[in-house]
Amino acid sequence: MRRTRIKICGLTRAEDAAAAVAAGADALGVVLAPSKRRVSLEQAAAVLATAPPLVARIGVFVDASPGFIGEAVARLGLTAVQFHGDETPEDCAAAPVPVIKALRVGPGFDAASVDRYRTTVAALLLDTYVPGGERGGTGVAFDWYDVAGRLPDWAPVLLAGGLEPGTVGNAVRTLRPFAVDVSSGVESAPGLKDHGLIDSFCAAVHAADREVLG
Repeated sequence: MRRTRIKICGLTRAEDAAAAVAAGADALGVVLAPSKRRVSLEQAAAVLATAPPLVARIGVFVDASPGFIGEAVARLGLTAVQFHGDETPEDCAAAPVPVIKALRVGPGFDAASVDRYRTTVAALLLDTYVPGGERGGTGVAFDWYDVAGRLPDWAPVLLAGGLEPGTVGNAVRTLRPFAVDVSSGVESAPGLKDHGLIDSFCAAVHAADREVLG
């Protein structure tokens, strides 16, 4: 069995990225799409400047142009891209680095519908569908237990949506996702991470892993 990876997303400050790495995060995410946590390429470069080479760098996009995605990958040294929009399997296949495809889970979500992304994405991310809300970072949870158990096993699953230090341990113990993704659950305000909450979140994931793995 393997341990659960941790991704801290929506980073806007270099000191928050450093705190995430110190706490044990495996991946750092910057939002390059309309959002309260959006950063420019220049700001993203500053946020990721001191990230160690083995910590993944993820850029979050929503229906971005191939040219912008390519520029961001080149300038930021992105390890992977996370698509939160209506990107097609063809869009995913054309990306210059591996793709994490976010799926907005709400009423009527059909887990079988993700099969069209087979062979074109490296992983799937489950987040909460909020009518009229932002694509990610809403802090709202969906029924993890109902949906995750019905997903195909051909791609790793990252779990997001309403995770926080008090809930992530139970999610890890019950669902055993490949990774957990948090943004608003470790913030004092949108885009401003609370270092104490980051520490608590990562500690909860590690503790749950120890319980499961022995």
